[in-house]
Amino acid sequence: MKGQTNAKLLQRKTQRSLRNNMTDAELRLWRWLRGRQMSGFKFRRQHPFEGYVLDFVCLDAMLVIEVDGGQHALNAVSDAARTKKLNEAGFKILRYWNNEVLSDIEAVRNSIWMALQDHDPSPPRSSP
Repeated sequence: MKGQTNAKLLQRKTQRSLRNNMTDAELRLWRWLRGRQMSGFKFRRQHPFEGYVLDFVCLDAMLVIEVDGGQHALNAVSDAARTKKLNEAGFKILRYWNNEVLSDIEAVRNSIWMALQDHDPSPPRSSP
């Protein structure tokens, strides 16, 4: 199954809490991903997958976008396990640091758009 919420995430209302407390970088990127603005693909934010909550995901393209802060430098082992699990499920993962999103949103948008075009067998719909 592509996405589902387990009881642990539901009990703690993790997804809702994360949606209501997005970082500045996540908010900035969400403005460009929401409403099918990115080549017509639908993105979800703070979407559950097994025991994880994904920052952004496009289920049609099987693309996960993670926006990482400094804490992820300390969690390299758990991030690697998460990445392995997502790759095994067929997802492609794009990771950006908060400062990348905040300082160069155009480069981030372009790389996401390219990843979507690589996945989509139809001709490009529009540029970002």
